[in-house]
Amino acid sequence: MEETPIREGIKIVGIRSRDRGVVVHYNPQDIIVNVGDYVIIEGDYGDEIGRVVSQPRYILKVLNNRPLKKVLRPAANDDLKKLEEHSILEKEAYAYCVDRIHNRELRMNLIDVEYSFNESRISFYFSAETRVDFRELVKDLAYKFNARIELRQVGIRDEARMISGFGQCGRPLCCATFLMEFAPVSIKMARDQDMAINPVKISGMCGRLMCCIAFEYGMAEDPKGLSGEKSKE
Repeated sequence: MEETPIREGIKIVGIRSRDRGVVVHYNPQDIIVNVGDYVIIEGDYGDEIGRVVSQPRYILKVLNNRPLKKVLRPAANDDLKKLEEHSILEKEAYAYCVDRIHNRELRMNLIDVEYSFNESRISFYFSAETRVDFRELVKDLAYKFNARIELRQVGIRDEARMISGFGQCGRPLCCATFLMEFAPVSIKMARDQDMAINPVKISGMCGRLMCCIAFEYGMAEDPKGLSGEKSKE
């Protein structure tokens, strides 16, 4: 693996947790990594595994001055084997949970299942239009898998992020690749950019206004524009 040149600033590397979801920046420390490498990283509930998606680089400041979590070490063969095993277990858990949801006639839609890397926790992500009493479902899952069970309800935008897909531009969804937070998007933003107010053309996969409308709106509001020249009034 090639070594990263020494520069000034804060060293970061982009990693996608478990090879899916949004890209998060970590502190690679002195570990040399390349795009495509699997690494063990600090997680919210212990060690996790992720895949490097961007080469290490340097920045001057971290957003909100939040301390970066660290890359702990390159993933070993045993780690990769565990990742494959978890992928199979997640599919089985998904099928079982869907079956229990139908049997208990719960008005909820299961989106995804995720095993924690240390296997102490299984998270089930779902969407629902109304409040759901899933206490009996949790008991079913805990009895079946003998692990701590977490059921997490997500909104329609987060559902699209987790399912992923492609936007009207033909590129992967922004929310599933690099967006860390959802910014407010309004019809006024679309009107100010002279966009046709056609719900089909300005709505994303989630059914809400496309996030990129806010990106373009920000550019339009920049008095200097992309070229650095003053805009004419």
